[in-house]
Amino acid sequence: MSPQEALEKIRRGTVEIIPEKELLEKLSSGKVLKIKAGFDPTAPDLHLGHAVLLRKLKHFQDLGHEINFLLGDFTAMIGDPTGKSETRKRLTKEEVLENSKTYQSQVFKILDKEKTKIVFNSEWCSPMRFEDVLVLSSKYNVARLLERDDFSKRYKAGNPISMIEFLYPLVQGYDSVAMESDVELGGTDQKFNLLVGRELQRDYGQKPQSVVTLPLLVGLDGERKMSKSLGNYIGFLESPLDMYGKIMSISDLLMWEYYRLLTDLPEEEILSKKSGVESGSYHPKEAKTDLARLIIHQFHPSSETESAIEEWQKIHNTKSRALPTDIETMDAGSFPEDPLYLLGTLAKLGFFKSVSEGRRLVQNGGLYLDEEKVSDEKFILERGREYIIRQGKKGKFLKLKT
Repeated sequence: MSPQEALEKIRRGTVEIIPEKELLEKLSSGKVLKIKAGFDPTAPDLHLGHAVLLRKLKHFQDLGHEINFLLGDFTAMIGDPTGKSETRKRLTKEEVLENSKTYQSQVFKILDKEKTKIVFNSEWCSPMRFEDVLVLSSKYNVARLLERDDFSKRYKAGNPISMIEFLYPLVQGYDSVAMESDVELGGTDQKFNLLVGRELQRDYGQKPQSVVTLPLLVGLDGERKMSKSLGNYIGFLESPLDMYGKIMSISDLLMWEYYRLLTDLPEEEILSKKSGVESGSYHPKEAKTDLARLIIHQFHPSSETESAIEEWQKIHNTKSRALPTDIETMDAGSFPEDPLYLLGTLAKLGFFKSVSEGRRLVQNGGLYLDEEKVSDEKFILERGREYIIRQGKKGKFLKLKT
């Protein structure tokens, strides 16, 4: 593959390459480039939002470059304030290390384990003396830090910004110095921090890294970025059946973004599929099924994927609906509430996050009790019965005993 062809492969699905000409020069040099991407293990599991970045790392890996998967075990204890309107709660060292273990077991769903270096930034951050921190702090000024969008908004609103949060971009940037990275990848919300890395490398006498930013994947709700805390995510470790059901629930419009960011299907084929849907010759359900196959195959064997598709279609066949083979059973018989309200019980069991979320589900016609659509938000369950609960398009089932 020529350097220009390699650049085209890398460019797909990116927002910016800073600067693109510089990256092309590096690709043309014949040197094995050191590619860096940092992940702060702030939660125990990875989801498809992380896959966007991991897949781009895989593209560099396929081109023969060195992939450094940086686990920010040190920076995770600071807490990146990106996109936050208030100071973040810091994680303990024990929480970070536990999350790091699960990250390491999941990234190789996409990356080649034999060709990936796992790096921890505590290796160079923990030994730093206070003098070293002062020297690092002198490399940047407060006015520049306040140019960062979230800091600027909080400062103008009079909301507190801790000194440790100001240090976060510097520590992340110093990672690039310590690793002597040639290219760093990150989401658009990380652009400021990535550019700090470029500047610090210059200050420390290194050739500055090229920066590649990627879009933040929109979650299943079609509005906000994919996030476990928002519940609009698809996790790496979810079953093929759950993954398929969630993919089938996304909007027709969002489907094309998933094709571009989560598959390697050539752009002309994606455009052809989109044209087919628009003309009516290709059904959106078929397009989503094809998308689901391409995504789920990255995490599960194809045989399991096909079995999940077959089972999901049986479950969602309105003429002869079947139940999942591994439907979860929960018992509310010991709950003291009297009367035993459906929504309160399901919220207590974690079937959805809250009673208000349950109300929205009922209002949108998305909650079923023994295959009858629930319309009464104050529905009372009978004691000593067994119910089958289904949550809308996602096909989330529960066998409820009262």
